Amino acid sequence: MSDVSNQAKPQIYLDHAATTPVDPIVLERMIPYFGSTFGNPSSWHGYGRAALHAVDAARDKIASLIGAKPAEIYFTSCGTESDNWALRGAVRQSNKPVKHIVTTAIEHPAILDTCSDLEKQGVEVTYVGVDNSGIVSVDAIKEAIKSNTAIVSVMTANNEIGSIQPIAEIGDYCRDEGIYFHTDAVQAAESENLNVNDLNVDMLSLSAHKFHGPKGIGILYIRSGVKLGRIITGGHQERGQRAGTTNTPLIVGMAEALAIAVEKREEYVMRISKLRDYFIDRALSEVPYSRLNGGRIKRLPNNANLSFEYIEGESLLMMLDNKGIAVSSGSACASGSLEPSHVILALKVPPEIAHGSVRFSLGRDTKKEEIDYVIDALKASVERLRVISPLFNVEKGTGHYV
Repeated sequence: MSDVSNQAKPQIYLDHAATTPVDPIVLERMIPYFGSTFGNPSSWHGYGRAALHAVDAARDKIASLIGAKPAEIYFTSCGTESDNWALRGAVRQSNKPVKHIVTTAIEHPAILDTCSDLEKQGVEVTYVGVDNSGIVSVDAIKEAIKSNTAIVSVMTANNEIGSIQPIAEIGDYCRDEGIYFHTDAVQAAESENLNVNDLNVDMLSLSAHKFHGPKGIGILYIRSGVKLGRIITGGHQERGQRAGTTNTPLIVGMAEALAIAVEKREEYVMRISKLRDYFIDRALSEVPYSRLNGGRIKRLPNNANLSFEYIEGESLLMMLDNKGIAVSSGSACASGSLEPSHVILALKVPPEIAHGSVRFSLGRDTKKEEIDYVIDALKASVERLRVISPLFNVEKGTGHYV
């Protein structure tokens, strides 16, 4: 991405969990559908049929990549819409007098905020905790399920700490109990097997911009036989289940991006996991009072979430940005909050330490020399912030909380 040897201030992007750049091959594949093949796929004339052919081909490709049938793939605007459709649709379809949802305490705001809204409408929600590695127990999910549970929703991999959940085991139990099971797999497409049959899921959400596709397009996989209420009404698009003009170029781009991600998955996981471990090892050994949030095992290969005591994560983020390094203090969808991350707090990390958390998420093009530059900048920035911190005694090299 950047040549750190020839630049005083390189531009290093380590926020791939928030979004990824569009792959040039994906962009090239999309361009004709903005111009020469611009028809509305719902139109019956030649322009529309040409666009519809592209959409159908993309649907077929995505289905084959996740082990689904084409008729089980529904295009949405993003992962958030897909999550909303899964939860709200299952609740609407349930015939229980009082509906119940089971989810985890570390889900993305697309799930947690939707659950909060549904609670205001009389829906019961159980939020299952996780262990210190950020992993939910299958037994805890089983214990949370009730006779009126309409849906269980557990993310495949956490967007902040990268913890990978036991989806197949949870799905197997839900299937035996006849309960719908949904997973938000938005963070997992580049590194995890998302075959829906292996995962035992009834619904799965994806968003293209997390794996080098365009923003504004996602899918909800809905297994044949699963009945969901509609949340967007209007036209007859997506076989009458989700209204809205079909976004041909973005759909084509998403299919291409997913195909590239699957093709490169093995190579990506091997290289990036080693680079991630190199970064974590150097950071923990060279930056005093630092800690890794989440476990080293069952973690996304590109995720390193670290807490640095006696400083604020936002201040560190800005200092790194001034050095040309882009990182995050948590989920991009929750970045406006001044509260510590709900995910870090769920790991039983004290709030004062959680405030010093920063997420570093590597990408498929991240280089070792970039990581070396980041570590040097990180050490200098943390040291500088502790000099001005009222909580840290620079002379003694120790800190305290009041």
